[in-house]
Amino acid sequence: MLRKLFAVPAVIGLAAPLLLAGCDSGSGGGDAGRALVVGTTDTVSASARNPAPLDPAAGYDVGSWTVLGNTYQTLVRLPRTGTDPQPDAARECGFTDTLGEQYRCTLRSGLTFSDGHPLTSRDVKFSVDRMLAIDEPGGPAALLADIDKVETPDAGTVVFHLKDPDATFPLKLTTPAAAIVDSRQYAADKLHPGYRVAGSGPYTLESLVPGDRAVLVANPRYKGSATLHNSRVELRFFPSSAAMEKALKAGTIDVMSRTMAPGQISRYSQDADPHVKLTEAAGTETGLLVFDLADPVAGQLAVRRAAAALVDRQALIRDVYKRTADALYSVVPQGITGHTNAFYDPALPDSRRARQLVTAAHLTTPVPLTLSYSTGHYGEATAAEFAALKRQLENGGVFRVDLQGVPDWNTYRAGYEAHRYQVYGLGWFPDFPDPDNYLAPFFGPGGALGPAATTPQLQQLIADGRQQPKRADAVAPLQQAQRIIAEGAAVLPLWQGKQYLAARDGISGAEWALNASSVTQFWELGRGPAD
Repeated sequence: MLRKLFAVPAVIGLAAPLLLAGCDSGSGGGDAGRALVVGTTDTVSASARNPAPLDPAAGYDVGSWTVLGNTYQTLVRLPRTGTDPQPDAARECGFTDTLGEQYRCTLRSGLTFSDGHPLTSRDVKFSVDRMLAIDEPGGPAALLADIDKVETPDAGTVVFHLKDPDATFPLKLTTPAAAIVDSRQYAADKLHPGYRVAGSGPYTLESLVPGDRAVLVANPRYKGSATLHNSRVELRFFPSSAAMEKALKAGTIDVMSRTMAPGQISRYSQDADPHVKLTEAAGTETGLLVFDLADPVAGQLAVRRAAAALVDRQALIRDVYKRTADALYSVVPQGITGHTNAFYDPALPDSRRARQLVTAAHLTTPVPLTLSYSTGHYGEATAAEFAALKRQLENGGVFRVDLQGVPDWNTYRAGYEAHRYQVYGLGWFPDFPDPDNYLAPFFGPGGALGPAATTPQLQQLIADGRQQPKRADAVAPLQQAQRIIAEGAAVLPLWQGKQYLAARDGISGAEWALNASSVTQFWELGRGPAD
């Protein structure tokens, strides 16, 4: 059976009103200690490049954030529905000035870490200062870069002073970048290696074996707004979606999460197995084709615009993703405030236009291009997607395309960061559901694409949008920013993903487990009737 959920509401309305906490929830589990088992093709593993995947200062991918989001606590978190942050470690939070440069939170009373150490405003300040001091390359420190200083008037109060007005700041505090770590357990200036977690979130991490499983146990000391519907979760790591589905059919896992293959989603949506329920939720993940502007070929505007004229998004959705995703014509996805189809042209694809563009730039056809992609990190459909892109770009003899699949995610990530790939695929999972998070990480100051991808005008438009307390007032500058990005074509948005969970009979809460930032909230899953 397919259960469809309403779309993530556009982020419109007054940003960050005073947030008030409800009663502490505690655990609502009734499964007598039986582990709820969730499958995933994501990985969590330490490496020489990333020795601390579960340190909030370093972990910055969906696999790490799924564990971090369930074991560490933040002042505020995303709600079951919608995108307005609600208090978690905090009792209340809100801006205290009209400009949006000072944000104050009052902590809940009696907070403790899982090891019994008290959690105070000192730990909150320590965590933020530590994140910014370490500033791990490839880590999430940029999310907190607008913080000028943190003050702690007393043990229960923390005040953030921002460098510039930022209406998105409360959303940034919902991310693991703002996770509160124990100042007695973590060094102020270096990473916390391995798989040890000292947090105050809904779960403690009992163990993690890379490539096998992570075991999370309900934290009896947790005081926050989440209600736990289970007491123990096993997160099983699988090498493929086929292996994960085999385990679901055998009953060795209860839930199949990301990443499911398009064919699996199609089958379960048609009731292929009466004992499995598929839950579909609106997604804000995006698939991008990124051009390295430092490359002598990919860095040419004519090459990028020619590629844009050849890409057929509708064919990708129909033939590769089996309509389990949607075509995307902007870097800001549908359902997010300010989305506009800046890349849409009803006359495309058009191989004649593409040839005219490269010819006018005095380039000899076919222009050689190498497209690189991660073979496993974004799901098994990626290889088929890039095979289709190769055929599309070679249409009319405009390009000659070679494909390079990279199996290891850490190697792939290091490769594009070191400018080793001409053109490469990138999946963007939002840190928080706001248009700013689809623009600033790439095109803002210090953006991932480098200074060649942006302009002072584009950066100012992004800043103007960020400063609007009413997010609807941010639409005009953000839409203009999207049009400028489409003109430069440093990134081609391809598709917008949906979120899916497949759960066996007797599993409840799947409709609440998928939040607006693509992190699975394990506490929502349980056995028996849902709340």
